[in-house]
Amino acid sequence: MKFPQDAVRAAAQTVAIEAVRAYTEGIHSRGQVDVADTGRMVGHLMDAEVLLMNVADAFAEPADV
Repeated sequence: MKFPQDAVRAAAQTVAIEAVRAYTEGIHSRGQVDVADTGRMVGHLMDAEVLLMNVADAFAEPADV
């Protein structure tokens, strides 16, 4: 029966998407991003990369074991 695994996968996908939504909302709520602040920009890019990797993992097809 695959139902429990499908439910866990759907939950992981929802969590990943909500994390991205919350992160972008947090950036927008602070106002405009200062593109001259390279340290902050690098931090945003690193955070975005981690979030995108989490989304990719959540939506990857499960391996048949």
